[in-house]
Amino acid sequence: MNPPYNAGHPVNDWERETTMELVRGLHNVDRAARGCVLTIGAFDGIHRGHQEMIRVLRTIAAAERLPSVLLSFEPTPREFFAKATPPARLTRFREKYEALRVYGVERFVCLRFDSALRSMSPDEFIGNVLADALGARHIVVGHDFKFGRGMAGNVATLRAAGPEAGFAVTEVPPFEIDGERVSSSLIRAALDAGDMARATRLLGRPYRMTGKVVEGAKLGRKLGFPTANLRPQRRATPLAGVFAIRVSGGGLHNAPGVASLGTRPAVNGKELLLEAHVFDFDGDLYRQTLHVDFIARLRDELWFPDMDRLVEQMNQDAARAREILSR
Repeated sequence: MNPPYNAGHPVNDWERETTMELVRGLHNVDRAARGCVLTIGAFDGIHRGHQEMIRVLRTIAAAERLPSVLLSFEPTPREFFAKATPPARLTRFREKYEALRVYGVERFVCLRFDSALRSMSPDEFIGNVLADALGARHIVVGHDFKFGRGMAGNVATLRAAGPEAGFAVTEVPPFEIDGERVSSSLIRAALDAGDMARATRLLGRPYRMTGKVVEGAKLGRKLGFPTANLRPQRRATPLAGVFAIRVSGGGLHNAPGVASLGTRPAVNGKELLLEAHVFDFDGDLYRQTLHVDFIARLRDELWFPDMDRLVEQMNQDAARAREILSR
């Protein structure tokens, strides 16, 4: 079993790792299993606002003795509408799946967001997806929820359709921290600024990337800093630079380390890569799935005139990361 998504942090009494059913596409929905309490959205990041939505979802589902179901989309609607310059994704599909399982969602329904789905009117989406395919009996959404062609549907649209379609609607107010509404955009801004403490506060856990270790050029090992190399598998990342990290997976649990995320200008690299060096570890992590938690940002990526200067900086980064992680 993978380590808890919020490894190293207290678990709220409503958080629990569950066996979550994953359904890809409406054609795979078990018609005999219709009837649920449902929430809908992109849920990029599964931040504290999303967690509050899931808490309300689960509370209502338990009271009504119905399964809790989350409906989301791949690609996200924002990625679909901004194909050339999509926003940096906080969580890949697998990372989202793991977080939802920890936060206790019973069924994760993922629909492909394409031209057909985009062209559905609000009434068609309610009738075809929410009522007919999913059999929703109660829908939980945020105050700013929009859906359907031209984003013409909203909470009022759902409430008006509810009696005939057979569902009730609960509107969840904005979730705020220090007077600010928690959002994926706010977290992207914090990560871009290197404010990892703020990102952690908004997420309720350190920002994490998950991936399988791939073969590298082994330059780090030659320089005394062997690295586990992971491809972020994103067109754009919300952060870049050198970081103090903790690593789980492959037999490790919250192991301290230092990582570089970017295109490696020091070695004239072009491919986006996450290179994680785990302190005091000399095992083989190749092909293992690792979870890298970003604890503190140390600096930007830099170009160095020679390998000696690079190694000197790597030693400085490692010493600083050790000091931060020992606090």
